[in-house]
Amino acid sequence: MLALAPAAALASPREGTLPALGAAPAKPAGPPPPSDGLAGGGFYIEADELTQDQQTNRVTAHGHVVARYQGRTVKAGKLVYDSTTGIVTASEGVTVINPDGTVEFARTATLNRTMSQGVAMAFSTRLKGGVSVAAAGLVRKSDLRNELNEAIFTPCPVCAKHPKPTWSIRARKAVEDKRREIVYFRDAIIEVHGLPVFFTPVFWQADPSVARKSGFLIPTVTTSTLRGFSWEQPYLQVISPSEDVVVSPQFNSKVNPFLNVAWRKRFYSGAFDLRAGYTHERDFDSHGEKFGDLTSRSYILGKGLFAIDRNWRWGFTAERASDPLIFEKYAIDDPYVERGLYAADDQRLISQLYTVRQTQTSYISVAAISVQGLRATDINATFPTVAPLIEAHFEPSTPVLGGRLRLDGSGVVLNRDQSPVDPTLAGIDSRRATAQADWRRTFIVGPGIRIDPFIQGRVDFFSLSNLQPPSAKHADITRAFGTAGFDVTWPFFRRTGAVTWILSPIAQLALSPATKQDPRIPNEDSIDFEFDTTNLFEMNKSPGFDLYEGGQRLNVGAQASAELDDGRDVSVLVGRSFRAKADPNLPAFSGLSHAASDWVMSAEGTPIKGLDFFTRFRLDSGTFSINRLELGADVNIGRFNGTIRYLDENPDPNGQVVKDLDFRGELFVTKNWGVTAYGAREFESGVWTQRAFGVIYRNECVRVDVVYTSNETFNRTLGPSSGFVFRLSLATLGNSVYSPASTNPSP
Repeated sequence: MLALAPAAALASPREGTLPALGAAPAKPAGPPPPSDGLAGGGFYIEADELTQDQQTNRVTAHGHVVARYQGRTVKAGKLVYDSTTGIVTASEGVTVINPDGTVEFARTATLNRTMSQGVAMAFSTRLKGGVSVAAAGLVRKSDLRNELNEAIFTPCPVCAKHPKPTWSIRARKAVEDKRREIVYFRDAIIEVHGLPVFFTPVFWQADPSVARKSGFLIPTVTTSTLRGFSWEQPYLQVISPSEDVVVSPQFNSKVNPFLNVAWRKRFYSGAFDLRAGYTHERDFDSHGEKFGDLTSRSYILGKGLFAIDRNWRWGFTAERASDPLIFEKYAIDDPYVERGLYAADDQRLISQLYTVRQTQTSYISVAAISVQGLRATDINATFPTVAPLIEAHFEPSTPVLGGRLRLDGSGVVLNRDQSPVDPTLAGIDSRRATAQADWRRTFIVGPGIRIDPFIQGRVDFFSLSNLQPPSAKHADITRAFGTAGFDVTWPFFRRTGAVTWILSPIAQLALSPATKQDPRIPNEDSIDFEFDTTNLFEMNKSPGFDLYEGGQRLNVGAQASAELDDGRDVSVLVGRSFRAKADPNLPAFSGLSHAASDWVMSAEGTPIKGLDFFTRFRLDSGTFSINRLELGADVNIGRFNGTIRYLDENPDPNGQVVKDLDFRGELFVTKNWGVTAYGAREFESGVWTQRAFGVIYRNECVRVDVVYTSNETFNRTLGPSSGFVFRLSLATLGNSVYSPASTNPSP
């Protein structure tokens, strides 16, 4: 058994949307007390036998006694009511039903006239949130304060078959202070299956019925080769119903402390969420060996979104790090997630300021963007500053010439300090403006043949600076494109039992002048060019504006699907693109530059309930070898849930061969016991970059994960690591993670 000298406290950090600023800070209003139908504050008693002593002014009730006063009800085998003092004494199995619907039990109870104060013996109750409380004695001083002696507090189910809960708090004295929304414990012992594992002389936590309450949260304790022994102790400070701050100092045995702060606030028109961290330390490697100068190291991860009016809103993200490895070194959670209008790649941070106007027929956004790269190969001087980036779309609500008309506009200004090709040269600054219109109409002819004619026109204007010889230093370039054609689809349907079969041959003819890419125009937005079934029938398959797919081409394909009445389905699509002649403007790795493109195929569906799969692959037009294969599945069947993903790309946009597999899953062998696994493997290098295997125990109020983790990656000064993770989650007390000898506390 462990002892702690200082007091410990636990807060209630319930996650979710903060209430709007200005919301009433008062406690949530409960249901109004039920009417007793008693006039003038009368006291109601009914029982099998009722006697009254005129000399002592006492009424004694026996057998199935029910007493009511101002919404509170007492049931007992025997009850004595003193009409002079108003004292109520109940015994022989007492049940008290409070106005808020909570129920309390006791062997005996002595209450005042309103039954809101008193003393009870052999007391038990179930609080809001499913927390059970039992005590040898209870002293209720008011509706807002209860004092319990020799108390047990647990969120776990307790019954005759399982008298010992999975975990509980046993205390010599406990005080439930509803005004302060806190439960205090004196001489508290935390027990697991009845065995004492932790002792503290003073302990308190938020009342289980409270949404949020200031106090200490469960700490995170790890041991690793990076930082040695590490203790991170978060503290939640609730500033208002719409604002809170979590301060989390991290104390490490090998390196200096690290401070994390998270601040979130909600306004009437929106909200922001900011995270930041700071330390003053030297650099260190995967073994905690320090080198370099002592300096400040910090990060910020923030986002905000606000409504201006019904259609307009504005937002921002703020993402920066002083050290490219700061998130790995100090185990910062979720640094690379989408926070704003635009998202960056993994291990890159994006800061942006944007505004958006959106209606049912139009959309416009204006943004300024700055990107910081944290990869070992990133040179931040080669990343352009984007200011502004403008995108607009308008679609009239009424048909134009019987069809749908779309008008799109785009503009961007890119300023780059350094050339990504030659570090001795200045980067090319570019400005682009684009206007585009496309029209499409649908006709149904003959036996269900669908014909969709379309026309698209586009004009681009580029203004380029810092061009290198032999080009002039500055150039203004205007180009125009036009495409016309039609789609033809002829679906066939057939019903067999409970299955609907659909076969749809598809063809698209697109005619446009052959285009020639001006070598002075840098390709900024179409580098990652993938040809697959998702863009097989696009008029322009280029993902951005810098490249345009021109010439005459015929896109053909066929889609087959089977849909069952119980919701299961499978769909397959195969297709190919044919060009009048090869287009050298399109990247060779895309499989689209030749006269006859690669074959693209995809399949997805739910063949059995709980199993969703997808696959997309591209086969070489000449050899039928796999140029790109992507497949995956999500499984949630019975006691097993997991995901698997595989990618085989030869080559990728960087000219590299990629063969990666990653999976994760949980399998519960019994109701409570299970195993977990995670893995990520690079087949080209033959290395498992990450692995994790573990055992899980869970029930209604606790979950324990014991996991072995291994990381075989090299990232500059950080090398391979391995260890064990012990992850503990307790109902009402949050989560705790203990990770011995691991540089990655969670897999």
